[in-house]
Amino acid sequence: MATPSDPQGDDTEKRILDHMPLVGHIVRETMSRVPSHVSRDDLVSAGLTALVQASQAYDAERGVPFERYASTRIRGAVLDGLRAIDWASRSVRRKARDLDETRNRLASVLGRSPSSSEIAQAAGVSEQEIKANEEDIARAQVLSLQASTTTSLDELLPARAPSPEALIEHQEQLTYLVEAITELPDRLRTVVEDYFFAERPMADIAADLGVTDSRVSQMRAEALKLLRDALNHALEPSLVTDVGKPGGCANRRREAYFAAVAARHAEGMRRPRAVAESRIDAAG
Repeated sequence: MATPSDPQGDDTEKRILDHMPLVGHIVRETMSRVPSHVSRDDLVSAGLTALVQASQAYDAERGVPFERYASTRIRGAVLDGLRAIDWASRSVRRKARDLDETRNRLASVLGRSPSSSEIAQAAGVSEQEIKANEEDIARAQVLSLQASTTTSLDELLPARAPSPEALIEHQEQLTYLVEAITELPDRLRTVVEDYFFAERPMADIAADLGVTDSRVSQMRAEALKLLRDALNHALEPSLVTDVGKPGGCANRRREAYFAAVAARHAEGMRRPRAVAESRIDAAG
């Protein structure tokens, strides 16, 4: 994490915080094109990872605005995440294979491409089911999600790339950030999610919470301070300072929050291990 004597680190952190809404915008745009069962949280996680990496790798001397550079990195990360997901369920793909076989068989018999009604009759399904299946399969083709651009990636991306060690460190920071957001007190979490990810106006958030705009601004600052301290507590404990009297109420609340984040992180680490052990046991 950045230290007070590390201006470059401060710039990196500010870029990340200032451009978190960009992740929300790109994810929201992407979610409108994919099936409903795709996890928004997974896409946000991929986008935040790319934002952190973009902020670390950004080279202003190349003359590319950071938002433009980060957008490309974020969209690419979201696209890669989508490519790793088999959106169409097994039943959808099985039905698609069956329909393809029926279509090919009818084409051989008829000597022409069969109509949808002929395929439906031969397969024992409705034309609407065929259309729905085609739409499901079409949505699983993610190449169309590539954002068109008149500028080549070589021009957009600096040649300098994070090392594997840096990527691992960034992923760990991101993991803690997501967990820290989840463990925020309800109202602070609402402010963070609505302001940074949903890009809602501060006035709307204030109206929902029954407070003033200035109070929402204070809550946002309080949440960001808690998030920064939670990450430092986990990754750079020396940077964490007491708030108020040592052992006082404010510090006890913060320590309870840090403990909740740590517990969530530990639980997240145990789950993959438990799955792996169960698979090993099943294989044995």
